[in-house]
Amino acid sequence: MTDLRIRDQWNRLPAPVTQWLMENPGCMILPRTLSAEISAATGQPANDDPHGETTLNQEDMDFIRMKSQEAEPGQPDPGYTFFDSVQP
Repeated sequence: MTDLRIRDQWNRLPAPVTQWLMENPGCMILPRTLSAEISAATGQPANDDPHGETTLNQEDMDFIRMKSQEAEPGQPDPGYTFFDSVQP
């Protein structure tokens, strides 16, 4: 990505864009349609690829993963083990 940071522009992005990002938190390269929507919303060029795609930096990927985890209410802690037993 050029100088655009997803973290700094998160509140300016359209809901479908943020929803897509949270549903695809492991994506390293954004499709050109998404890049175009980000550019239109922020007024800054988002793509650095001749095909119109945008490569995210590590900071943006970490931020999107954090937002994705925050949006998943009620997810169990992966370190927690539940044992169910039946007494006779």
